[in-house]
Amino acid sequence: MKDTQPEACRIRTPDQLRELVAQRPSGPCRCGLQRCGVWDSISDVDWPAAHMHCVADLRDPDIAEPSFEEYHPRGTRYSSADAPVALGYFPTNRCEVHRCTRCSRHWLRYTEFGGYYVDHRVRELLPDSIADLPAPA
Repeated sequence: MKDTQPEACRIRTPDQLRELVAQRPSGPCRCGLQRCGVWDSISDVDWPAAHMHCVADLRDPDIAEPSFEEYHPRGTRYSSADAPVALGYFPTNRCEVHRCTRCSRHWLRYTEFGGYYVDHRVRELLPDSIADLPAPA
């Protein structure tokens, strides 16, 4: 059976990303990812693939190896719940955006690669977390 999921769009600006997630649902999350408010590890077994659809790609196809430079103007850190989502900066520059068909929330997902491991990381994408700045040159 062929997957009929539409192709993910390429997001280039913060406004495009905000528009994608503008209709944030109210009520509780029903997809089981509610624990992923910050960058949390999630195994392939725990990833609810049956109801997640990749709707956008935040990785620039013209950059072979995206930067590991982070953007934290207010003293946040990678693991801060209020860390900004900044296009062109790590880890956003390695993410895909997935939409859950159960709860309609949007989730950022990227894969962390280490010497001997692969670790999928997930964070809920909230409109207020999107930084309004251009990608680094």
